[in-house]
Amino acid sequence: MTPLRQEIDAGAAGLDADALDRLDGHFARQVDEGRLPGFLVAVARGGRVAHLTVHGMRDVAAGLPVTADTLWRIYSMTKPVTAVAALTLVEEGRLSLDDPVERYLPAFAGPRVYVEGAADDVVTRPASGPVLVRHLMTHTAGLTFGFYHAHPVDALYRAAGLESSTRPGADLAETVDLYASLPLQFEPGTRWNYSVASNVLGRLVEVVSGRPLDVFCAERIFRPLGMTDTAFEVTDEQAGRLAELYGETDDGGIAPVPGLPLRGRPRFLSGSGGLVSSAYDVHRFAELLRRRGELDGVRVLAPATVDLMTRNHLPGDADLRSFGSRPAHDRPGNDGVGFGLGVSVVIDPSRTEAPSGLGTYGWSGVATTTFWVDPEHDLTVQFLTQVRPKSSHTVYPDLKRLVAAALTD
Repeated sequence: MTPLRQEIDAGAAGLDADALDRLDGHFARQVDEGRLPGFLVAVARGGRVAHLTVHGMRDVAAGLPVTADTLWRIYSMTKPVTAVAALTLVEEGRLSLDDPVERYLPAFAGPRVYVEGAADDVVTRPASGPVLVRHLMTHTAGLTFGFYHAHPVDALYRAAGLESSTRPGADLAETVDLYASLPLQFEPGTRWNYSVASNVLGRLVEVVSGRPLDVFCAERIFRPLGMTDTAFEVTDEQAGRLAELYGETDDGGIAPVPGLPLRGRPRFLSGSGGLVSSAYDVHRFAELLRRRGELDGVRVLAPATVDLMTRNHLPGDADLRSFGSRPAHDRPGNDGVGFGLGVSVVIDPSRTEAPSGLGTYGWSGVATTTFWVDPEHDLTVQFLTQVRPKSSHTVYPDLKRLVAAALTD
């Protein structure tokens, strides 16, 4: 366990200390108003942490404060980690982005695409081509989530017991085979739909490597990078540092809700959202990407591979708003933002909801955690709390505006 520490004065890093105080105050007010339990925010330039604030509680009822070594469920911030794991296999020639998924996961042979109807009256047709590995990494495979409640295929996921991505008691292999038995929402590669694809990618990593996903990630990413607090479970020694998970209430407050079953190795190893981590480890992973695959003498990926990962892969340089498959994607936050291999990528800063440098990449988690790397400004930012919102919130755009306001060069 290593807590994150501030390494350089804000002014020396080209950041305005008063603006950073306003950033802290903005989110501290949300804690005081009962909208957040507590938070950690860190801003680094050139890889050196220039601003680090912890505020509020990791467990409100127990009166336990947020500390620099608090552990957080990072949920969908797991996806970029799974993408890196898969890309190590691509570099070794054991996997290709253009490989059909069915080559490794036979259940995906002969995919069918939704045409019309609902429930038992759904009409499908054969897909015009296979689901490829790159489709999984870009969320263009035609897969979905059962909790969307926006398309007849979403309902088929729920009917199959996949309301929360996995059927209770099923492991990753069983769950992925279940996904494969359901129709795709659209032809692979033709639309963008955030989905269970990273779980399929995680299973692909297992099959190609011959190692369970948790073991492979520990061997190839976490241990080499010194990410000792990142895993699919927490130990007895770590348990006291794990933050409580909260959900937003109807009145805008928060209340404890069930979280990931992190005590003991989970049966379902979710490449989409199964990891717990710390601010230090999130910083290490972001630094790996910012430094194009190498950190402290340890190379995990080649520079060209990280460059490939962090550029837009949507056809015609489309963004998430224009290429999204459902009305939920048609929102201001998706303007000017494309998608790479496991991360979002800013492709047009003039159209983004909040200030962003060209090429900024990263991802967020459902419990209001986020990280991003801004190559244009040599900036790395993370924000960690544990609140599952009931609807869209302004934490991310507010954070981006406040960070941008702190830049002095």
